[in-house]
Amino acid sequence: MPKPASDAEWTTRAKNLIRSELTRKGVTYAQLSELLAGIGVQENEKNIANKIGRGTFSMVLFMQCMEAIRVDQVRL
Repeated sequence: MPKPASDAEWTTRAKNLIRSELTRKGVTYAQLSELLAGIGVQENEKNIANKIGRGTFSMVLFMQCMEAIRVDQVRL
């Protein structure tokens, strides 16, 4: 049976997932801030970078980011 992942491992996976989608789409944090504003979400570049860097962003923010960069499916 595999060893359960620690919270730190989940945090790393979460931030790597969102970063990889941003990279795949060629979107910077500054651009993401603008795209989020386009769907009514007010987050500045610094706050986005901090939240993603910590890996402790909410699922709501994750979904908003995916909507903003037009990602319909995410592989875990």
